[in-house]
Amino acid sequence: MSNEAKSGLQALLTPEESVVVLIDHQPFQFANLNSHEPTMIVNNAVGLAQAAKVFDVPTILTTVLEERGGYLIKGLQDVFPEQKPINRTLINTWEDERVVDAVKATGRKKLIIAGLWTEICVAMPAIQAAGEGFEVFAVTDASGGASKEAHDMGVRRMVQAGVVPITWMAVASEWQRDWAREKTIPALTEVQLEHGGATGVAFGWEMQLLAAGRAGNNA
Repeated sequence: MSNEAKSGLQALLTPEESVVVLIDHQPFQFANLNSHEPTMIVNNAVGLAQAAKVFDVPTILTTVLEERGGYLIKGLQDVFPEQKPINRTLINTWEDERVVDAVKATGRKKLIIAGLWTEICVAMPAIQAAGEGFEVFAVTDASGGASKEAHDMGVRRMVQAGVVPITWMAVASEWQRDWAREKTIPALTEVQLEHGGATGVAFGWEMQLLAAGRAGNNA
């Protein structure tokens, strides 16, 4: 990624330029996920997938050796029930031509990646794609590693290669960009309520208070 692409308004994400690849959120990978609480990664990965659907961002699902490592987790598959994940043998997703062809077919250059494990199955394709002209964003809180150190070193290595670390709510916020874009607000609000943690809880409470206030004014 050029220095120009790292700063300025053009460095931010837009739905029209983005494509998402979700890598190996499978039982075997979760079994040795030690950098984060696994339920948090499930929550964040599903939240990211749902946000991508809200903004019509092409999303590619992929697994590795699913016959041994297990199918994609239900929460993600339920977001895209019609899509069969690309099942690989290659550790590096970006060496699988089917995945690369699917990304290139979208014509989009801002590549957003999340997966398990950060230090291997996220870092390898992120570093390669960054070297091939894509602006790559690694969603660190929808990814995880075999240890905290492994996750952290994976993120550091990606940053050295020009990959941008980002969180899933930051991705969704850059896609929304302006609350005057009302078309996506209802669906995005539902995603935030379900997956936004304390932010979602606080927002639900705010809605309750506003509804109570309106009811009092109409009494």
